[in-house]
Amino acid sequence: MSMIQLHQQSFVFDGHCDTLGAALPGPKYRDLRQWGKEGHLDIPRLRAGGINCQIFAAFPGGERLQACATSASLERVHVLLDLVQSVPDDMCLIQTAEDLVALQSDGPIGAILGLEGAEALAGRLSLLHIFYRLGVRNIGLTWNHRNAAADGLLAGTQAGLSAFGRDLVAACNELGVMLDLAHLNAGGVADVLALSQKPVIVSHANAYALCEHPRNLSDAQLRAIAANGGVVGVTFVHQFVASERSQATLSRLLDHIDHIVQVAGIDHVGIGSDFDGCVPIAELSSGEHYPRLCEGLSQRGYTPPQIQKILGENFRRVFLQVLP
Repeated sequence: MSMIQLHQQSFVFDGHCDTLGAALPGPKYRDLRQWGKEGHLDIPRLRAGGINCQIFAAFPGGERLQACATSASLERVHVLLDLVQSVPDDMCLIQTAEDLVALQSDGPIGAILGLEGAEALAGRLSLLHIFYRLGVRNIGLTWNHRNAAADGLLAGTQAGLSAFGRDLVAACNELGVMLDLAHLNAGGVADVLALSQKPVIVSHANAYALCEHPRNLSDAQLRAIAANGGVVGVTFVHQFVASERSQATLSRLLDHIDHIVQVAGIDHVGIGSDFDGCVPIAELSSGEHYPRLCEGLSQRGYTPPQIQKILGENFRRVFLQVLP
């Protein structure tokens, strides 16, 4: 089997992108139904890259987090709901395990709505229920700063979850919303892993042992996430791959995958590009280049079943366990 065939036959699941912000009205607007000259991702490039399911983050933007996070997140939710409605043959909203199982390679691309940071909830579980009714099925508890639920990595604290944060974990478990630990500080990560009755994900992060960026995960955290049954989405963000831009290559990204496989196990590694939210490594500069990852994994000696786990089966497994 060629690598092109293997990629085409694989279920590819990308754990994070910030593309919704690019489709907001304004001077930088991009029509996500068309192949864009700017940015990293749109429906044609999802197709070209063989991506079957994509988590779309409703990230309100760092400068707006506290002031108007709820409305800014709702604007991004609307972008995706409008897109799904306008091109139902190309994209569908994943809200249940049944929806995820039903995805076919020749059918619509599955879209999972996520909140990047609990700022949008304003410390109120009622807003979680409203976002849930709109289709949100993934929530990152923080971005980089403090909010009502927890502290992000840039808050500079070791504090764990707040009382609201603990209630939020329980509510997400009950509803069927995936908890995403990306951007969360170490105390918060430990608390979620102790409290959650369901697997969790880290949608976009790499191995701290190979690149000492604060957003990357220690070996102890990797082992704890594996013990929870969760999955880490290795990301294309060049600063998380290597401290020097010139060293942030596909080969180095594959080193991160190798390391996480060795520490956490083959069942706990996925991919979370962070397209349209970062400057990615050159070889994976936009969605259509995804097959290069399949080829690189094969050259590293991974078997076809192992490659398929990394490309998407691991993420699909944990979402099937969590979604209603």
